[in-house]
Parts: sequence; structure tokens; C-alpha cells
Amino acid sequence: MASSSIAVRELPLFPLPEVVLFPGRPLPLHIFEFRYRILMNTVLEGDRRFGVQMWDQVQGKPTDVGCCAEIIQCQRLPDDRMKILTIGQQRFRVLDYIREKPYRVGLVEWIEDDPPTADLFPIARTVEQLLKDVVRLSGKLTGQEIELPETMPELPTELSYWVASNLYGVAEEQQTLLEMRDTAARLNREVEILTSTRNHLAARTVLKDTLEDSLQ
Repeated sequence: MASSSIAVRELPLFPLPEVVLFPGRPLPLHIFEFRYRILMNTVLEGDRRFGVQMWDQVQGKPTDVGCCAEIIQCQRLPDDRMKILTIGQQRFRVLDYIREKPYRVGLVEWIEDDPPTADLFPIARTVEQLLKDVVRLSGKLTGQEIELPETMPELPTELSYWVASNLYGVAEEQQTLLEMRDTAARLNREVEILTSTRNHLAARTVLKDTLEDSLQ
């Protein structure tokens, strides 16, 4: 994962509803709005980086904490539209907005997880086992072969980002996980989420098996 020695910098900002980007995770985007076409053309001429923020539809404003995205592929389309593939880099916190038009530019500081005070690998292994249980039960319910990718991270911090990025339909929960600066706390919250999901799937599996047995 790329890093920067600059603690504070100006960063063009791209708010997105229901989207939370995590470090090391890919984010494909279709850019069509005029101001964001200007943004992308500008960053492509520079270091190819911009900030992704979740747009808080309740508050009517972007979140203060987001994740820097780096453009790694760009396909230009008719009418100046473009398809880009980005990958998450450092997390940031917006300190101030220094420009609003044609797109927002913020003064941001990079944020990282605090150094761990205990061995994180045991909790990471618990998360992995819960993931396997969820995948196995999901496959049983749908009648499909589902496997975890071989590229799934092994290091605790990277694993915590990977799990958080693969939670669907819970953008506010993802934002909470993004803002956490304690890796153990993030992993423990993911244990809670995955345990609840596993228990729900297990109950549905029992019900499915019971119904199938009654029909035989």
C-alpha cells in the first residue's frame, strides 16, 4: 500500500452515496457529471489521487473521514465520460474545505490505526473461521459452490478492511468501521456482525432442512 510522508495536503474530493472505500480495496467508477470529469482530468495530470467520501443523506453532507483513491486504469468514453478503476490508499480526515467549485477541495490529514497493544492474529483467525461458516451456510442455502478468494488478506489490519468492504447494504456500519483507529475494535465488531449473520443463516438452514424432510 502506498504511503506519503506529507501529513497534511490538499485533496480533491468526490462524495458518493452509500459507498465507503477502504485501503487496499478496488473501486470502479463511471464518471459522467461535468464537474467530476474536470476533477478526474485534473488528477490524471497530477498524482492520480482524490478523496472518496460517503455522502450522508440524513445530514445532507459528506462524512469527515474518507479514503484516498488512486486511479490505476482509465478508459475514455464518448462525450468526455470515462470509466476508471481506483484502489484505496490512506484514510484521511477533512480539516477544512478550501474550495467548493467546480468541485470540493479539502485540506486533509492522513489517519492510521494506532499500534496494537496485543497479538491481533487470534481475533483475525476467529474472523476467518466465521467467514468460512457464513460462506458454507450461504452455499448450502442457495445450492451453489461458494469459496473465499485465495487473495484474501492474512494480516489483521488488511483483513479488517477486506471484511468491512464486503459488507453489503450497510454503508453507515462500514463508515463506522472506516473511522475506527483500533484494529482490534474493528475486528471485534466484525466478529459480532459475522456471528449474527452465521446464526441467522444457521437458523434458515435448519428450517430449510426441516421443510425438505417433511416433503419426503
